[in-house]
Amino acid sequence: MKTSPVAVVLAILAAFVLGTAFASPALAHDRLKSSDPAEGAEVESLSEVKLTFTASVRFPNVVVRSGDDSWQEGKAVTDGPVVTQKVREGLPPGKYVIAYRVVSSDGHPIEGEIPFTLLGSATESPSPAASESAPATESPAATAPVENPAAGSTPVATISPAPAARGADEPSSSGGIPGWAWIIVGGLTGVGIGLFFSMRAKKQP
Repeated sequence: MKTSPVAVVLAILAAFVLGTAFASPALAHDRLKSSDPAEGAEVESLSEVKLTFTASVRFPNVVVRSGDDSWQEGKAVTDGPVVTQKVREGLPPGKYVIAYRVVSSDGHPIEGEIPFTLLGSATESPSPAASESAPATESPAATAPVENPAAGSTPVATISPAPAARGADEPSSSGGIPGWAWIIVGGLTGVGIGLFFSMRAKKQP
């Protein structure tokens, strides 16, 4: 029995159509299109994560973990193909993983993990070196110089002794006649006057 070439072509076309029909459901599965943070990304801060799929998804379950600690807050929210998950405040810097599981539009589950690194910003947690480098406020008492008379740090005014009061009987240094000379002259004058009157009295009868 001879096979017609036309029959062979029709058989091939039928096999191709059937294969395509069975393969279509597998090719139609939804998948993750992008994420924020992206896989392997390094971010300064984080308040939420977003997962975007190729089609609308249902029943999202998202966990943000670092080691044994989980940092998600509340439940994930879907908006068509976008799933948003809030995270707690104050995440410490380190390595994190976003683990997700959703149900695609055809009922097929989709799950996976997205690693990323949180660097943290400088304003959130200042380093100890920065805190230690800040100048310390000193009180006026601490900065005031300490006087030490023993060491000679306190200037001492030199007081000149006042000149002694000149006595009334102190001989003048101006070059005049000394007082004692006047006393001698006065004594001799008195003796002379006494002798004069004594001799005069003897001459009288």
